Amino acid sequence: MNTHLMQNYAPLPVTFSKGKGAWLWDDSGRKYLDALSGVAVCGLGHAHPAVAEALCTQARTLVHTSNWYHTEHQETLAQKLTALAGMERAFFCNSGAEANEAAIKLARLYGHQENINNPAIIAMKGSFHGRTMATLSATGNRKVQAGFEPLVKGFVRAPYNDLEALDTIAQNNRDVVAVLVEPVIGEGGIQIPSEDYLPGIRKLCDDNGWLMILDEIQTGIGRTGKWFAFQHSTISPDIITLAKGLGNGVPIGACLAKGVAAELFQPGHHGSTYGGNPLVCAAALAVLDTLEKEQLNARVAQLGETMLADFKTALADVQGIVEIRGLGLMLAIELDRPCPEILQQALDAGLLLNVTAGNVVRLLPPLIISDDEAGQIITITCDLIKNFLSTAPA
Repeated sequence: MNTHLMQNYAPLPVTFSKGKGAWLWDDSGRKYLDALSGVAVCGLGHAHPAVAEALCTQARTLVHTSNWYHTEHQETLAQKLTALAGMERAFFCNSGAEANEAAIKLARLYGHQENINNPAIIAMKGSFHGRTMATLSATGNRKVQAGFEPLVKGFVRAPYNDLEALDTIAQNNRDVVAVLVEPVIGEGGIQIPSEDYLPGIRKLCDDNGWLMILDEIQTGIGRTGKWFAFQHSTISPDIITLAKGLGNGVPIGACLAKGVAAELFQPGHHGSTYGGNPLVCAAALAVLDTLEKEQLNARVAQLGETMLADFKTALADVQGIVEIRGLGLMLAIELDRPCPEILQQALDAGLLLNVTAGNVVRLLPPLIISDDEAGQIITITCDLIKNFLSTAPA
């Protein structure tokens, strides 16, 4: 295809022209069941009436002024998010990478405030935090980093779900000021840690005076059956980063903080031209209001358990399955071999899904899917995997 776009994507051969709920239609009128939600973005599905109405109403009134002035929707959204998360203050930006960038800057400010000249942040192997230079450097994936050296200094790497490794770093590195971690690793294949992992990190942070930063960009806003994935445990972080599902497709990110972290940014420290403008905040408020009114967190928790159990039953005797795992509507089927072909095969079958970490079929369906739609996702996905494993060499 002739294109004037830079070649940093390799899109599948389809162009979507409209969507409704969990369904998309391409430009030839063919219908597809969306089990990816724009990579955990469209939690309320496509063309949700409440979000559409909020956008249209706000666009007729005021789209953008500047953060040189007060924005009512921004204040309201900050109050709502911090109350839901147990935080105190919010900074708004346009993406998850920018939210993580803000969190990294907060950690460095904190370190210098504590008289640490070279503040370091522990980040996990297999993690993904964004593609800006700082978030790329924090990401625990050499494939993503390759070719962009020199990377930003100040990150210490640890294995995911390994408290002993973190304790060893604590004993040997006095420059550490924060831990940056995903409560569930998303891009790395839906890796769910042990129950003591987040509480263990919280204790290490408390014992060493570190900030605990949770990247909830993929896990937040109801994706795991709670407002935020950390709420499956008893802990509370110092900083939370959000994006993806917060705007249901409208670009918005947020960095939430409490305690000392909430007071670090002062005028001139950080900013975003478009961050938190009236339009995106109106959309985010509509998302939160809908999740609350329709009690979608409870629905996601119940449906996620059902889908996980059904996948395990349907694939119980299939050779080549390494593990089936999930939390809420973050579901993964790990195979014993690379499976990129399943992307096109799924598209041909009228289903949108994802392959991540090379051999993990990842499902992130809209939070509003029906039982029937969930059943269709399970049936098509299992058929695809069985056919693939029966024909592809291990």
